[in-house]
Amino acid sequence: MRAPASSVKRSARGARRQAAARAVLALLFAIAPMSVALAQPPSGAELEKLRAETAADHAAMLERLGIRELRPGPSGDESKPDHANYDEALANPYPVLPDPLTLKSGAKVTTADAWWTLRRPEIVADFEREVVGRVPANVPSVSWATIATREWTSAGRKVVGRQLVGTVDNSAYPPISVEICMTLVLPAEARGPAPVMIMLGGGALPEAAGAEPAMSDGRMPCKRGPVFAPRPAANAPPADPPATDQLIAAGWGFASLSPTSVQADNGAGLTRGIIGLVNRGARRSPEDWGALRAWAWGASRGLDFLAAQPGVDARRVGVEGVSRYGKAALIAMAFDPRFAVVLVGSSGEGGAKLHRRRWGEQVENLTGSGEYHWMASNFLKYGAASADFGSLNPGDLPVDAHELIALCAPRPVFISYGVPEQGDAKWLDQRGSFMATVAAQPVFRLLGARDLGVPDDYAKAALPGVNVGLLAGELAWRQHDGGHTDGPNWKYFIPWADRMLGR
Repeated sequence: MRAPASSVKRSARGARRQAAARAVLALLFAIAPMSVALAQPPSGAELEKLRAETAADHAAMLERLGIRELRPGPSGDESKPDHANYDEALANPYPVLPDPLTLKSGAKVTTADAWWTLRRPEIVADFEREVVGRVPANVPSVSWATIATREWTSAGRKVVGRQLVGTVDNSAYPPISVEICMTLVLPAEARGPAPVMIMLGGGALPEAAGAEPAMSDGRMPCKRGPVFAPRPAANAPPADPPATDQLIAAGWGFASLSPTSVQADNGAGLTRGIIGLVNRGARRSPEDWGALRAWAWGASRGLDFLAAQPGVDARRVGVEGVSRYGKAALIAMAFDPRFAVVLVGSSGEGGAKLHRRRWGEQVENLTGSGEYHWMASNFLKYGAASADFGSLNPGDLPVDAHELIALCAPRPVFISYGVPEQGDAKWLDQRGSFMATVAAQPVFRLLGARDLGVPDDYAKAALPGVNVGLLAGELAWRQHDGGHTDGPNWKYFIPWADRMLGR
């Protein structure tokens, strides 16, 4: 007996989804932001299990949302027939961005008070419902403990580093435990409290600190992983000192926090980690937070700890990340007003890049099984080709990246990119991110901050030259001549941040 055509189609779609899940998940484990320490990749059997769980979770959410088929995301391989668009003439199918200074009622926002009390809450609600998800009200507390203290030399100066573990209260659901790995390194001879940058990445003490510390029960939750650093070109100039050395030399401290100790970077992990703990092992709802918001939450819990330390200037704590962690750093800054400054490195789609741009990575890539876990599940609707509600596209999103940047105003925001020739791929859409930064300018000015100093016409905004920094105001941009890293911009970011923070 022949199966109904509808069943055959569903089966074929399911097979395509599972194949996409296998391919993209493997890519996620193989590729990570440059200069980020990672845990060892899973074994073959573990990887197959993760792939199956990811595909099942993705399919279950599509069914829950009434989505029958998603539009496939473009390929990053330009030799493939379905490769991403890189023709500027085709890049703006939805050219009109939501106005960050127009209320849903249609009224214009002309005062700072109207922004804070009326418009900003509207934008926050849209992002939480449709894009990054809501942090549940019942998230348990975090208790921080120092498991080791080490002294060594960085940039020719003595430093004191502490290995920290933040244990999340799991008394309401003991089967899931979450331990957040973070280090804090401060100048040993500082004259007073030091500003600190939380850097999303490793979470373990560096090799210079000596042997890896263990907890009192012998466990080592914060082991160092392999470090993936960008390969310099044959004719590349000498590399700058590590960002950590530059921070110490400038009188800053730094904290390294492991996002994946908060929440795994795959769909299978959504029933574990902090998201799974809050949901007691169940699958999340369409408005629940995704991994990006969970990583940002982890950064905020790190800030809780830092704010209580006498050696830390709690008024001058910033956050930084590259690639997917650049997305999380921007989200942390947008939703936690205690962060004083942010360095957003090569963040692309889901970060500083406009969702409405048809260039490189697309909304459809983020709704696929390899990246959907970063977002609220409601975000899947905007990649739907066929669903109970019809179909939606990126132009239907109520908000876009320029409003995520605007949520940070008037605090200092530095958007950083490299160049495709050195590995910061066109996929990231450097111009689309610059357009978003330009479109955020009116909010910064309204709140008394200085903008990029360019006209507000984001549609015609010309990308500044490589190594040309727009660094005069609280809203800053610089595209360096390196690759997928923010390394070459630290020597510009630190003095800029000092000026912006009144140091």
